Amino acid sequence: MLKVMFGLIGVIPLVFISQSWHLVHVSFYLLTFVFMLLGGVPYLFYQVSYFLGCDIISFGLILLSFWICGLMIMASQSVLKYEYYQGLFLFMVLFLMLMLYCTFSTQNLFLFYLFFEGSLIPTLFLILGWGYQPERVQAGMYLLFYTLLASLPLLVGVFYIYQGGGSLFIPFLMKDLILGGSSLLYLALIFAFLVKMPMFLVHLWLPKAHVEAPVSGSMILAGVLLKLGGYGLLRVFNLLTGLGMKFNFIWIGISLIGGCLVSFVCLRQTDLKALVAYSSVAHMGLVLGGLMTLNYWGVCGAFTLMIAHGLCSSGLFCLTNISYERLGSRSLIINKGLLNFMPSMALWWFLLSSANMAAPPTLNLLGEISLLNSIVAWSWVSMISLAFLSFFSAAYTLYLFSYSQHGGLYSGLYATVGGYSREYLLLFLHWVPLNLLILKSEPSLLWI
Repeated sequence: MLKVMFGLIGVIPLVFISQSWHLVHVSFYLLTFVFMLLGGVPYLFYQVSYFLGCDIISFGLILLSFWICGLMIMASQSVLKYEYYQGLFLFMVLFLMLMLYCTFSTQNLFLFYLFFEGSLIPTLFLILGWGYQPERVQAGMYLLFYTLLASLPLLVGVFYIYQGGGSLFIPFLMKDLILGGSSLLYLALIFAFLVKMPMFLVHLWLPKAHVEAPVSGSMILAGVLLKLGGYGLLRVFNLLTGLGMKFNFIWIGISLIGGCLVSFVCLRQTDLKALVAYSSVAHMGLVLGGLMTLNYWGVCGAFTLMIAHGLCSSGLFCLTNISYERLGSRSLIINKGLLNFMPSMALWWFLLSSANMAAPPTLNLLGEISLLNSIVAWSWVSMISLAFLSFFSAAYTLYLFSYSQHGGLYSGLYATVGGYSREYLLLFLHWVPLNLLILKSEPSLLWI
């Protein structure tokens, strides 16, 4: 694991060379393929060193991080075009990738906390430095205070575990380690991850951060940073199974009801970016519900949907940004009739929208089927909210697609434009893994 990390650190000096944009860009893809070849046995930790190691969850999420970071640089061509501190921008992306790599591969709970919080800093700088509107400062503050406030109890919980068990080595953490575990400890360990997911009721930082962030910020937020919460829960629940059986129904209830309410909010959105951002709250609600049932289908489905949502949501943010760069607005009132304005993009809108509502043959379908299975097996009553969630998920995605592509063209526009080949490649690289991974779904469903 250390070799890939040193490879990543070795890319950082390239930032200081002038004209290094494409060099860094290509090195991301190179590292992605190098890392892909390191894959080992799905159900064991492998590549284990003093404090780094990898199992199938880490492997999937690190691979996703590398891929999304490469695509972020590809999508942020305007930073290069207008020479808007591109060296610093590349450094932020690299630093963020380094933090994510360490978060997903570390074996120590305290180091996990350290890197988990460290990934916040470059994200904040991306929003504050390259965001669009003046409200980005407020969005940055929301992001900072929501996540920091929630994760301080996690630090206390980590120290408590160390005091009780004498070790923070993740594979050694067993539920017998802290038999005196109180419900307060349960809340402390879990709450930081619930905010990061984000669970409904503590989700307000997410739409704000998304709307104000540049396209790269949105992509990494939707693609990877929301998955930190799910990853943390998967790691911590080894300790909390007993307490989880007792209290998890609260979070499942909030997630499912919240998912339905957020879907209603989506149906009233006029901002393209806000619509995609709220839809990811609804999807992560489903992931959280599946995780909290603590059964096999739920945990595997949560992992699958995390990967799928990372690719799909990121792709939709790219599409929104492509429209925004042409029209100077993200409002659905102006972004309508795009079928006339950008006919070649309509296919990608369709493909990624259908992935967003879990149409076959996308990985989202696989994840949602197993999550539905797990939540219904957990309680029959949940079928009501799940039915609403599935229906409205399709409804707001269709609303997004049909409202933006059909209808009369905004009269201020007078031309038809095509996309750049860079943009088609960008969308292709989001869509292809999303549809190819379902053909080999054993790693995401048979890894426990």
